[in-house]
Amino acid sequence: MGCRQSSEEKEAARRSRRIDRHLRSESQRQRREIKLLLLGTSNSGKSTIVKQMKIIHSGGFNLEACKEYKPLIIYNAIDSLTRIIRALATLKIEFHNPDRAYDAVQLFALTGPAESKGEITPELLGVMKRLWGDPGVQECFCRSNEYHLEDNAAYYLNDLDRIAASDYIPTVEDILRSRDMTTGIVENKFTFKELTFKMVDVGGQRSERKKWIHCFEGVTAIIFCVELSGYDLKLYEDNQTVSKCLLFLGRYEVFDPSFGEHHVQFL
Repeated sequence: MGCRQSSEEKEAARRSRRIDRHLRSESQRQRREIKLLLLGTSNSGKSTIVKQMKIIHSGGFNLEACKEYKPLIIYNAIDSLTRIIRALATLKIEFHNPDRAYDAVQLFALTGPAESKGEITPELLGVMKRLWGDPGVQECFCRSNEYHLEDNAAYYLNDLDRIAASDYIPTVEDILRSRDMTTGIVENKFTFKELTFKMVDVGGQRSERKKWIHCFEGVTAIIFCVELSGYDLKLYEDNQTVSKCLLFLGRYEVFDPSFGEHHVQFL
């Protein structure tokens, strides 16, 4: 009986030592892991930061990953132009060339098949280039602070020939400027100076914010993102609410061209 108890005690001691080693190892791992939680409204740049970290610290995007962004980028380009065309009536702006009205009809007729296939046909390319080159459309684009328009619109619409090419492969810059609504929780891990960073991106839309609470456990730091270039824009998800925001900034540099056209005051 004594031998049996001794054997059980030895096994219990071994289990205890294994548990202790596991706890020490887990404690060391947790000390080396930095969990960063990205919060902010939609279009505040959270997903862009995650993509930047992937490019800088995780090897970036391989060829196949770049190709996967092609349908999204084409959608962004088409969606931007259709938003501008829809805003013409709201802002009471007319086409400089009356023929562009027919192109606008063609645009809406051709966008559905193009978006589903993830490609811009030669016919649609011609329509988009003619519309984008119209002075009336350009005037409407310059007033994009009066309606919702992504900040990548001009970048893609100024380079339609390249994006519409059959052999088009998105560049890193194209991917960084792409916009897609984040739903759920997206995590990206990378290592820097022997520390493991886990960056957590959650959807910024109101419907997604109820999920934020589940992400706070074990958080080392919270990064709250604010889109400075959108300070005078209507929030797409809640464009009926007028809210006053005070940004307290010690030092800042502003490079966005919209600051030269609209007033902003930092207190």
